[in-house]
Amino acid sequence: MDKALLNCLLNNRKIVGIVAIAICVLAWASELTDLVYVCPYCRAQRTIIGILGLSLLLPNPRNWINLYLASTVAAFGFFVGAFQHFEGWKKIMFGKFEWGEVWFINPWLLSGCALFIISGLLLLIWASPDTQKRL
Repeated sequence: MDKALLNCLLNNRKIVGIVAIAICVLAWASELTDLVYVCPYCRAQRTIIGILGLSLLLPNPRNWINLYLASTVAAFGFFVGAFQHFEGWKKIMFGKFEWGEVWFINPWLLSGCALFIISGLLLLIWASPDTQKRL
């Protein structure tokens, strides 16, 4: 990873946490206003993104309790996201995959993005301030 990007993310943890919470709130708002369909997988993933964003806002995100809870919640998010993403790959392999009219709300694409966001947030929570000094 680029050292400048990692330093930027470590220096702006709180902003990244606020962005994660905003993603969660906007995703929930889009479902509650019936702009997107109801999806239990998406609900779990967006909630986990919000919880991980909240854990980044803690004064000490490297507290062992926070590390344990964030890792447990993220593991659940990885499972749900991977299951949903694999369902899309099954459709691709059997020739039944369709992007749909609005391609950017495709569950396969969104679950891949959720996996990317969840893993990034968890890695940022686990990154120690010492990482910055070693770079």
